[in-house]
Amino acid sequence: MRINYYGFRAIYLHEMDRFRRTLLQSLISPVLSTSLYFIVFGSVIGNYVQNIDGISYGSYIVPGLIMLTLLTQSISNTSFGIFFPKFNGSLYEILAAPISTFEMVLAFVGAGATKTLIIGTVILATSNFFVEVSILHPLLMIFLLVLVAFTFALFGFLIGLLSSNFEQMSIIPTLVITPMVFLGGSLYSLDMLPPFWQMVTYFNPVVYLINGLRFAFYGASDFNIWISIASMIFFLVLCISVVAYVLKKGYTIKS
Repeated sequence: MRINYYGFRAIYLHEMDRFRRTLLQSLISPVLSTSLYFIVFGSVIGNYVQNIDGISYGSYIVPGLIMLTLLTQSISNTSFGIFFPKFNGSLYEILAAPISTFEMVLAFVGAGATKTLIIGTVILATSNFFVEVSILHPLLMIFLLVLVAFTFALFGFLIGLLSSNFEQMSIIPTLVITPMVFLGGSLYSLDMLPPFWQMVTYFNPVVYLINGLRFAFYGASDFNIWISIASMIFFLVLCISVVAYVLKKGYTIKS
Protein backbone atom coordinates (compact mmCIF):
# COMPACT_ATOMS: atom_id res chain seq x y z
CA MET A 1 0.00 0.00 0.00
CA ARG A 2 1.44 3.34 -1.10
CA ILE A 3 1.16 6.24 1.33
CA ASN A 4 0.34 9.75 0.12
CA TYR A 5 3.44 11.31 1.65
CA TYR A 6 2.50 14.89 0.76
CA GLY A 7 -0.96 14.62 2.33
CA PHE A 8 0.45 12.93 5.41
CA ARG A 9 3.19 15.56 5.75
CA ALA A 10 0.74 18.45 5.36
CA ILE A 11 -1.46 17.27 8.26
CA TYR A 12 1.53 16.27 10.40
CA LEU A 13 3.35 19.58 9.96
CA HIS A 14 0.15 21.55 10.53
CA GLU A 15 -0.32 19.84 13.89
CA MET A 16 3.31 20.34 14.83
CA ASP A 17 3.05 24.01 13.88
CA ARG A 18 0.08 24.37 16.23
CA PHE A 19 2.32 22.91 18.95
CA ARG A 20 4.90 25.61 18.20
CA ARG A 21 2.32 28.40 18.32
CA THR A 22 1.03 27.22 21.71
CA LEU A 23 4.45 26.40 23.14
CA LEU A 24 3.77 28.16 26.45
CA GLN A 25 0.69 26.07 27.13
CA SER A 26 1.91 22.86 25.50
CA LEU A 27 5.43 22.64 26.93
CA ILE A 28 6.05 25.14 29.72
CA SER A 29 2.90 24.27 31.66
CA PRO A 30 3.71 20.52 32.05
CA VAL A 31 7.29 21.38 33.05
CA LEU A 32 6.12 23.78 35.76
CA SER A 33 3.55 21.27 37.03
CA THR A 34 6.17 18.51 37.23
CA SER A 35 8.60 20.86 39.00
CA LEU A 36 5.95 21.53 41.64
CA TYR A 37 5.51 17.77 42.14
CA PHE A 38 9.23 17.43 42.80
CA ILE A 39 9.24 20.38 45.18
CA VAL A 40 6.19 19.23 47.15
CA PHE A 41 6.46 15.44 47.01
CA GLY A 42 10.16 14.93 46.36
CA SER A 43 11.41 17.43 48.91
CA VAL A 44 8.74 17.45 51.62
CA ILE A 45 7.45 13.86 51.62
CA GLY A 46 10.90 12.60 50.64
CA ASN A 47 12.16 13.70 54.05
CA TYR A 48 9.77 11.20 55.66
CA VAL A 49 10.01 8.39 53.07
CA GLN A 50 13.73 7.89 52.67
CA ASN A 51 13.93 4.92 50.28
CA ILE A 52 11.63 2.60 48.35
CA ASP A 53 13.22 -0.60 47.01
CA GLY A 54 16.61 0.97 47.67
CA ILE A 55 15.75 4.08 45.59
CA SER A 56 15.40 7.58 47.01
CA TYR A 57 11.79 8.76 47.03
CA GLY A 58 12.46 11.69 44.71
CA SER A 59 14.04 9.41 42.11
CA TYR A 60 11.34 6.75 42.61
CA ILE A 61 8.50 9.04 41.51
CA VAL A 62 10.21 10.15 38.26
CA PRO A 63 8.74 7.33 36.07
CA GLY A 64 5.29 7.94 37.56
CA LEU A 65 5.42 11.66 36.81
CA ILE A 66 6.66 11.00 33.26
CA MET A 67 3.84 8.51 32.74
CA LEU A 68 1.31 11.03 34.08
CA THR A 69 2.56 13.54 31.52
CA LEU A 70 2.59 11.01 28.69
CA LEU A 71 -0.97 9.82 29.27
CA THR A 72 -2.58 13.21 29.76
CA GLN A 73 -0.66 15.03 27.02
CA SER A 74 -0.96 12.33 24.37
CA ILE A 75 -4.73 12.15 24.89
CA SER A 76 -5.31 15.91 25.03
CA ASN A 77 -3.03 16.75 22.08
CA THR A 78 -4.58 14.24 19.71
CA SER A 79 -8.19 14.60 20.85
CA PHE A 80 -8.05 18.37 20.34
CA GLY A 81 -6.18 17.91 17.06
CA ILE A 82 -9.04 15.93 15.49
CA PHE A 83 -11.93 17.57 17.37
CA PHE A 84 -11.15 21.16 16.40
CA PRO A 85 -11.27 20.51 12.60
CA LYS A 86 -14.52 18.65 13.19
CA PHE A 87 -15.80 21.57 15.29
CA ASN A 88 -15.02 24.30 12.73
CA GLY A 89 -15.89 22.18 9.68
CA SER A 90 -12.38 22.00 8.18
CA LEU A 91 -12.38 18.21 8.65
CA TYR A 92 -14.55 17.90 5.54
CA GLU A 93 -11.74 19.46 3.50
CA ILE A 94 -9.40 16.75 4.77
CA LEU A 95 -11.95 14.05 3.98
CA ALA A 96 -12.38 15.45 0.48
CA ALA A 97 -8.64 15.48 -0.16
CA PRO A 98 -6.93 12.56 -1.95
CA ILE A 99 -5.72 11.03 1.30
CA SER A 100 -6.84 7.76 2.83
CA THR A 101 -8.35 7.37 6.28
CA PHE A 102 -5.26 5.43 7.37
CA GLU A 103 -2.97 8.28 6.34
CA MET A 104 -5.17 10.83 8.10
CA VAL A 105 -5.19 8.84 11.35
CA LEU A 106 -1.45 8.17 11.09
CA ALA A 107 -0.74 11.90 10.64
CA PHE A 108 -2.87 13.04 13.60
CA VAL A 109 -1.70 10.24 15.89
CA GLY A 110 1.92 10.60 14.80
CA ALA A 111 1.90 14.33 15.48
CA GLY A 112 0.22 13.83 18.87
CA ALA A 113 2.74 11.15 19.85
CA THR A 114 5.66 13.28 18.66
CA LYS A 115 4.54 16.26 20.74
CA THR A 116 4.07 14.01 23.75
CA LEU A 117 7.54 12.47 23.38
CA ILE A 118 9.08 15.95 23.15
CA ILE A 119 7.32 16.95 26.37
CA GLY A 120 8.30 13.67 28.05
CA THR A 121 11.95 14.19 27.09
CA VAL A 122 11.88 17.71 28.54
CA ILE A 123 10.27 16.38 31.74
CA LEU A 124 13.01 13.74 32.01
CA ALA A 125 15.68 16.41 31.56
CA THR A 126 13.97 18.65 34.11
CA SER A 127 13.89 15.89 36.71
CA ASN A 128 17.70 15.78 36.70
CA PHE A 129 17.74 19.25 38.26
CA PHE A 130 15.85 17.96 41.29
CA VAL A 131 16.89 14.34 41.82
CA GLU A 132 19.43 11.80 40.65
CA VAL A 133 18.00 9.77 37.77
CA SER A 134 19.57 6.60 36.39
CA ILE A 135 18.31 4.59 33.41
CA LEU A 136 19.20 0.92 33.72
CA HIS A 137 17.59 -0.17 30.43
CA PRO A 138 17.61 2.83 28.02
CA LEU A 139 16.38 0.90 24.96
CA LEU A 140 13.48 -0.55 26.95
CA MET A 141 12.66 2.93 28.21
CA ILE A 142 12.56 4.34 24.68
CA PHE A 143 10.41 1.43 23.49
CA LEU A 144 7.92 1.90 26.35
CA LEU A 145 7.74 5.67 25.90
CA VAL A 146 7.07 5.37 22.17
CA LEU A 147 4.55 2.56 22.68
CA VAL A 148 2.62 4.45 25.37
CA ALA A 149 2.72 7.74 23.43
CA PHE A 150 1.30 6.20 20.24
CA THR A 151 -1.22 4.03 22.08
CA PHE A 152 -2.76 6.85 24.07
CA ALA A 153 -2.50 9.28 21.16
CA LEU A 154 -4.69 6.80 19.29
CA PHE A 155 -6.99 6.67 22.32
CA GLY A 156 -7.13 10.47 22.27
CA PHE A 157 -7.99 10.39 18.57
CA LEU A 158 -10.92 8.13 19.43
CA ILE A 159 -12.07 10.50 22.17
CA GLY A 160 -11.91 13.44 19.78
CA LEU A 161 -13.95 11.56 17.19
CA LEU A 162 -16.67 10.56 19.63
CA SER A 163 -16.92 13.91 21.42
CA SER A 164 -19.55 16.43 20.36
CA ASN A 165 -18.33 19.29 22.59
CA PHE A 166 -15.29 20.38 24.57
CA GLU A 167 -16.80 19.20 27.86
CA GLN A 168 -17.14 15.61 26.63
CA MET A 169 -13.58 15.72 25.31
CA SER A 170 -12.16 16.59 28.75
CA ILE A 171 -14.17 14.08 30.81
CA ILE A 172 -11.96 11.01 30.34
CA PRO A 173 -8.54 12.73 30.77
CA THR A 174 -9.73 14.65 33.84
CA LEU A 175 -12.06 12.23 35.60
CA VAL A 176 -10.60 8.87 34.52
CA ILE A 177 -6.95 8.98 33.41
CA THR A 178 -5.54 11.38 36.02
CA PRO A 179 -7.10 9.55 39.03
CA MET A 180 -5.97 6.20 37.60
CA VAL A 181 -2.39 7.48 37.39
CA PHE A 182 -2.38 8.77 40.95
CA LEU A 183 -3.96 5.53 42.19
CA GLY A 184 -1.63 3.43 40.03
CA GLY A 185 1.51 3.67 42.14
CA SER A 186 2.98 6.76 40.51
CA LEU A 187 3.96 8.25 43.88
CA TYR A 188 4.26 5.10 46.00
CA SER A 189 4.96 1.38 45.94
CA LEU A 190 2.09 -1.08 46.08
CA ASP A 191 3.79 -2.75 49.06
CA MET A 192 2.92 0.37 51.07
CA LEU A 193 -0.82 -0.29 50.64
CA PRO A 194 -3.02 -2.55 52.82
CA PRO A 195 -3.73 -5.97 51.25
CA PHE A 196 -7.27 -5.03 50.21
CA TRP A 197 -6.19 -1.91 48.32
CA GLN A 198 -3.32 -3.82 46.73
CA MET A 199 -5.86 -6.23 45.26
CA VAL A 200 -8.02 -3.32 44.04
CA THR A 201 -4.99 -1.71 42.40
CA TYR A 202 -4.37 -4.84 40.31
CA PHE A 203 -7.49 -3.91 38.30
CA ASN A 204 -6.02 -0.51 37.41
CA PRO A 205 -4.34 -0.93 34.00
CA VAL A 206 -2.18 2.18 34.49
CA VAL A 207 -0.29 0.50 37.34
CA TYR A 208 1.28 -1.90 34.83
CA LEU A 209 2.42 0.98 32.61
CA ILE A 210 4.05 2.84 35.50
CA ASN A 211 5.78 -0.26 36.80
CA GLY A 212 7.05 -1.12 33.34
CA LEU A 213 8.66 2.30 32.98
CA ARG A 214 10.03 2.14 36.53
CA PHE A 215 11.66 -1.19 35.70
CA ALA A 216 13.34 0.43 32.68
CA PHE A 217 14.75 3.12 34.96
CA TYR A 218 15.76 1.23 38.09
CA GLY A 219 15.05 -2.47 37.54
CA ALA A 220 12.40 -2.30 40.29
CA SER A 221 8.79 -3.28 39.64
CA ASP A 222 5.81 -4.77 41.42
CA PHE A 223 5.10 -6.94 38.35
CA ASN A 224 6.95 -8.90 35.71
CA ILE A 225 8.00 -6.58 32.89
CA TRP A 226 6.33 -8.81 30.29
CA ILE A 227 2.97 -8.26 31.97
CA SER A 228 3.45 -4.51 31.52
CA ILE A 229 4.45 -4.85 27.87
CA ALA A 230 1.60 -7.26 27.11
CA SER A 231 -0.95 -4.93 28.72
CA MET A 232 0.24 -2.00 26.60
CA ILE A 233 0.20 -4.02 23.38
CA PHE A 234 -3.29 -5.31 24.21
CA PHE A 235 -4.60 -1.77 24.72
CA LEU A 236 -2.92 -0.65 21.48
CA VAL A 237 -4.64 -3.42 19.51
CA LEU A 238 -7.94 -2.59 21.21
CA CYS A 239 -7.63 1.10 20.27
CA ILE A 240 -6.75 0.25 16.67
CA SER A 241 -9.78 -2.05 16.41
CA VAL A 242 -12.21 0.48 17.90
CA VAL A 243 -10.91 3.39 15.80
CA ALA A 244 -11.13 1.25 12.65
CA TYR A 245 -14.72 0.31 13.49
CA VAL A 246 -15.76 3.89 14.26
CA LEU A 247 -14.22 5.24 11.06
CA LYS A 248 -15.77 2.45 9.01
CA LYS A 249 -19.21 3.37 10.36
CA GLY A 250 -18.50 7.08 9.85
CA TYR A 251 -19.74 7.90 13.34
CA THR A 252 -19.83 11.70 13.99
CA ILE A 253 -18.23 12.29 10.59
CA LYS A 254 -20.76 11.24 7.98
CA SER A 255 -23.80 11.72 10.20
